[in-house]
Amino acid sequence: MSKKSPPPSLRIIFAGTPEFSVPALQALLDSEHEVIAVYTQPDRPAGRGRKLTASPVKTLALAHDLPVFQPDSLKTAEAQKTLVDLKADLMVVVAYGLLLPKAVLDAPTYGCLNIHASLLPRWRGAAPIQRAIEAGDAETGVTIMQMDIGLDTGDMLNKVNTTITVEDNSGSLHDRLSLLGATALTATLTQLQAQQLKPEQQDNALATYAKKLSKAEAEIQWSESAERLVRKIQAFNPWPVAFTHFQEKPLRVGQARLLSAEEAQAYQGGGRNFGTVLAIEKSGMVVVTGSMPILIQQVQPSGKKMMSAYDFAQSRQLLGHRFL
Repeated sequence: MSKKSPPPSLRIIFAGTPEFSVPALQALLDSEHEVIAVYTQPDRPAGRGRKLTASPVKTLALAHDLPVFQPDSLKTAEAQKTLVDLKADLMVVVAYGLLLPKAVLDAPTYGCLNIHASLLPRWRGAAPIQRAIEAGDAETGVTIMQMDIGLDTGDMLNKVNTTITVEDNSGSLHDRLSLLGATALTATLTQLQAQQLKPEQQDNALATYAKKLSKAEAEIQWSESAERLVRKIQAFNPWPVAFTHFQEKPLRVGQARLLSAEEAQAYQGGGRNFGTVLAIEKSGMVVVTGSMPILIQQVQPSGKKMMSAYDFAQSRQLLGHRFL
């Protein structure tokens, strides 16, 4: 990062694509800084008609008449020259989706900042929100990082923590971290202008990797422990959504919770086969796992919308049924 004193209004390139990136862009638009260009992924087919659809970031950018660039790659000389010619003070990157070569990282006067949805060095990589829930982490947060050529390995400039509650799924945590990231970015830019940033190197020995999610790993293995299954169900909502099988078709499981010790006591000895439905309650279906039973609260049958597990059970003989 340059040692010279920053101007009162920074010329910023913003790079981001999904909904997670939108609050950060909006925060910049609401600030004293000038967003001179927006980089986002090319339009992709979406919906039943597979119509080419702009990213949420592009939609916001166009609403504010900002120049939008959508290269397939930033590795070409042409793409790099276009970015360099913008003469930016800073580039802010939030879930952009393209690798930034060294020529791009070095182009802005103060380099490139990234908002990463974890407390680095924990959960570097593609799916930090989901992996934090799946692992049972008590807290997570956002890290504002000075980007380098590594994968989420740059110096940390700012961190903001948040507790992961038992009610959280990846959707709710995503939304909270998105807003936290925007707030943390604004604070970091204030520190940058005051020349008060104190970069902190990451301890690589503490690093963990948040690998990309796959639909295959969302299949429920009822022999796993109750704690692990509930975390998995919460972590994979809203995508790819944990699933089991019913009548040879996938049955998605959108929400579940652990039973209290008192609740679990009532079902002891009720069945030993993993995946067996022990009880149908208004609160959901009690199902056997590898440790203690869990309460399945929401399911989505094939071709239907997500519904309460109780409603799903009303027209079906599920007591004693075993999900496979």
